[in-house]
Amino acid sequence: MRERLEGSVGTGAPVPAAALAVTAWLLSVLSVVLFLAADPPLDANQLFFLVDVVGSAVYGTVAGVVLARRVHPVPIILGVGAIGIGLAAFSYAYTQLAVLRPGLPAVAVIEPLQNTAWIPGTLALFLVVPWLIRDQRLDAVARLGLAAGVAATVWFFVARTWTDTATVWLVAPVAGMGLITAADVWRRHRTGPVDERVGLGWLAVGTALMALSFVPLALPASWPWLWMINPLVHLAVQAFYPAAMLVSVLRQRMWGIDLAVSRAVLAGTLTVGLIALYVLVATSLTSLLPTSDSVVAQAVAAGTVAVAVMPVRSWLQRRVRDLVYGAGADPARAFRDLGNRFASAQAPDELLAELATGVAVALRLESVAVWRVGEPEPVVRYGDPIVEESVVELVHRGAQVGRLAATAPPGESLDMRARKSLSELGSVVATGLVLVQASRDLDAARERLSTVRLEERRVIRRELHDGLGPSLAGIRLGLQGVRNLLAVDPDAAARLLDSLQQQLDHQIDGVRSLSRTLFPPILDELGLAAALHDLAAQHARAGFTLDVHAQVPSTLDATASAAAYGIAVEAVSNARRHSGADGCRVEVVCAAPDSAHDRPAASGAAELTVVVLDTGSGIDPGRVGGVGTRSMRERADAVGGTLVIDSPPPGGTRVTARLPLSAP
Repeated sequence: MRERLEGSVGTGAPVPAAALAVTAWLLSVLSVVLFLAADPPLDANQLFFLVDVVGSAVYGTVAGVVLARRVHPVPIILGVGAIGIGLAAFSYAYTQLAVLRPGLPAVAVIEPLQNTAWIPGTLALFLVVPWLIRDQRLDAVARLGLAAGVAATVWFFVARTWTDTATVWLVAPVAGMGLITAADVWRRHRTGPVDERVGLGWLAVGTALMALSFVPLALPASWPWLWMINPLVHLAVQAFYPAAMLVSVLRQRMWGIDLAVSRAVLAGTLTVGLIALYVLVATSLTSLLPTSDSVVAQAVAAGTVAVAVMPVRSWLQRRVRDLVYGAGADPARAFRDLGNRFASAQAPDELLAELATGVAVALRLESVAVWRVGEPEPVVRYGDPIVEESVVELVHRGAQVGRLAATAPPGESLDMRARKSLSELGSVVATGLVLVQASRDLDAARERLSTVRLEERRVIRRELHDGLGPSLAGIRLGLQGVRNLLAVDPDAAARLLDSLQQQLDHQIDGVRSLSRTLFPPILDELGLAAALHDLAAQHARAGFTLDVHAQVPSTLDATASAAAYGIAVEAVSNARRHSGADGCRVEVVCAAPDSAHDRPAASGAAELTVVVLDTGSGIDPGRVGGVGTRSMRERADAVGGTLVIDSPPPGGTRVTARLPLSAP
């Protein structure tokens, strides 16, 4: 069970944090002012002075940022170390000014600080601090490592200050213990608690670099360019190591610190450190190449170094971009990865989940959620947001179809570059959202079609069972009666046969009417107009008059014709049964869409309008639509059209269907 360091973590200490940061910066600024006033000749000490000035300012800032939010040993060590490094810089600058202006006070007290004040804080940065950057109690290994780090720091300070110990024996324990510390940090990065691994890889690299930066101190002073290599190594590492510590602390929200840093700032800080390492390597290699008095030879040597080191620098910068932005640093790669997830989805419901995961992985985000327009809950969510989400509208063909919300990892904020990448990948998510919705609409249409077919089958079964079946049974009984009457009353038998023939003719007409209602052959052979006139003739025989006005081409789309005919049949049947009128008007027109319609057809496409109007009793407000009304709506929806039923003045019922002749 993980046990968090609640006891060592309190609320922040803003005042001491500000005092530490301001003191470190004052020492740095004051040291630079004194140094400029002294204007000493160039030597290796000036480069180390630059290292101390940068270190004091950087570590003082990091200590202030962390300590202002949480009281913890790490920011305290950083702050004290920053002040010690600043005192070393101040001591060097003050001593150099004393050479130019003899008589400055306390020179004897201040001068030794340039060789001693930097030691405890600098060594503790990579020998002590990495063991404490964690969110759980120290285990036995950590306690042992912490004690060894403190011992190595004390050894270096005591031996270098008061003994004549050889430099190699001063450096070896420090460098060795630093590499051991880096190895342990790397072990925690690979096998430690999952929520504590983030950023530890960079901390391990930074710790190893800090340890290795002390190795040149043990090299013979006679080596060429060593006076420049030593401080440049430290300067490069000082630009990288603070960023590595911040990555570990902020990305894990360690010790309850919730501070967002722009990704551009983080990328820039890491890149500066890597470029400094590049300059260091280039300078070192140039110094090892043979030189001559020829300018051409020196230029060739420098060019050779640049060509050799440039691929390494490019690789390091790509690694930084991948760390910060993920695949979003390369739009082509991000779209390719997202496309692979798009294609790998096995079902529509999996598609959005794959796309959300793909966006989160590609841009290294903490959480991604996708909403559909008009829905209160997200369709899919990857991760859980802790901070406020950044929202991107999902637009498809000029219309908003949803929105995508995302949060950066702990300790980061989405900068303009990340937001741009998120917006670009949002177009793929919008397409996926449209496809999923289209798939769901298709499934719903299939379900509605199955329902309509089932209702039609029930109508046919009812007609056969309740109409044709009993009638045929009656005719069968009548024929049996005719058989019985033939011998005793031939005239009665003949009259009964005439009656049975009339009943049979009526049922034949009923079967034909049912067949025409479902899909009359004339609709397929002669078109919609002829089918509607045939429908009028059928109802006229029953005393119900249809006034048909059909202005449609004979080559009308078969799907739209079938839907229009089915709607007209249902509307006429309802008018005949419920309106109380003795007829109705049927009007069918094929024309361009009207902008006032409920749902316009596709741009430039024709539209088929079907209107069935009677002058009967109108719509009963309390009446619930039956199978016929539902069937008409289903037929209209199936082809992407609309259906409206209303009561126009002065009365009656009007059914208006608008059916696009091409899919919207």
